Amino acid sequence: MLDIKFVRENPELVKENIKKKFQDEKLPLVDEVIELDAKRRDTQGKGDRLKAARNKLSKENGALFGQLKKAADEAQKAEIQAKIDANMAAVKVDEDELAKLEEEKAKLEERIQEIMYTIPNIIDPSVPIGPDDSHNVDVQHFGEPVVPDYPIPHHTEIMESFGGLDLESAGRVAGNGFYYLVGDIARLHEAVLAYARDFMIDKGFTYVIPPFMMHGNVVKGVMSFPEMEAMMYKIEGEDLYLIGTSEHTMIGRFIDQTLDGAQLPITLTSYSPCFRKEKGSHGLEERGLYRVHQFEKQEMIVVCKPEDHMYWYEKMWNNSVELFRSLDIPVRQLECCSGDLADLKVKSCDIEAWSPRQQKYFEVCSCSTLGDAQARRLRIRYRDEKTGQTQLAYTLNNTCVAPPRMLIAFLENNLQADGTVNIPKVLQPYMGGKEKLVPTK
Repeated sequence: MLDIKFVRENPELVKENIKKKFQDEKLPLVDEVIELDAKRRDTQGKGDRLKAARNKLSKENGALFGQLKKAADEAQKAEIQAKIDANMAAVKVDEDELAKLEEEKAKLEERIQEIMYTIPNIIDPSVPIGPDDSHNVDVQHFGEPVVPDYPIPHHTEIMESFGGLDLESAGRVAGNGFYYLVGDIARLHEAVLAYARDFMIDKGFTYVIPPFMMHGNVVKGVMSFPEMEAMMYKIEGEDLYLIGTSEHTMIGRFIDQTLDGAQLPITLTSYSPCFRKEKGSHGLEERGLYRVHQFEKQEMIVVCKPEDHMYWYEKMWNNSVELFRSLDIPVRQLECCSGDLADLKVKSCDIEAWSPRQQKYFEVCSCSTLGDAQARRLRIRYRDEKTGQTQLAYTLNNTCVAPPRMLIAFLENNLQADGTVNIPKVLQPYMGGKEKLVPTK
């Protein structure tokens, strides 16, 4: 969310940014919010003047009451009392007018906030311009993508060959988009998460397990309304939502806090289940475990000073590349274009893993810097250790690993011609020393 003062002083820049995000329907909102802000400030000014006048009359009455007590005759008392009554009547009129102004101001502020939540954040100048994800830019590749000379089955068939997947029972219990993982596949799932946890701890990140639910005000603070509607499950009858990613409650942890600037950056890695509606139709390749309503994830979160956010942005997505390469999975970095950025994001890139079966890459990680957008909504500030001044912090997030989608890439890239799956050395300690998985079917 932008600062209203910034919008007021830079309307054309804000409009140009909206055009770059191909959201022209939002252009009238800029003029509307500036006009509403002018009315709000005018209303505030009128209210302040009325309060000053009321206070002056109340102070004057205080002195008159003192004179009334000392008055020697009835005529003098009557004259003083008349002044008091007139002042009290004027105060009553002012209070009635002030109540109307406060009501008007509250309505204006509500609409201003509604619009400010809708106007997108200013994107970084380096972001490629394009209307949708088809204009994302392939930046660089890591590892050589291989297409083996033997067929790669669908990931559900690979998992079932180890007796590791039961979609039928999950469908009876919870419906489509859920699954049971069994045996070695379930163990592999947990091994990947444990390895990712230790990988990030070794990078200096502090491990956290956050709440898996949050209040509505935190939801509004960490994501845009379209994202919220498309993703979030609400607990009926309560002000609680299931998290779609641990980023939500990890950033929400700092709501209404002023942090010590000397302690920044705060670098955290969090585990959580994630719950998502995943509305919309799914293609053939997205059946199985590609799009599900429940999964688990290891996340990276950074809260830092403004001047450091691009350093951490680069560092975070490179962490993902290093982790996936340690598991023998080729990946590429894809720069997200303007039209593919959520409204709060300043810059974002995807890390995509190679799929030998589809002979193309698919998304497994998403790294973003959101500038001060989340901090402004949640009022997360820090006090500079040198100047003592406070200002908004910057927030970033990145997927470390998110099985089961990550498992799809792992199984496809480590599957052998005989149906076994090689376990990379870094993962073997988490698999009880196993060097490969052997099919049971």
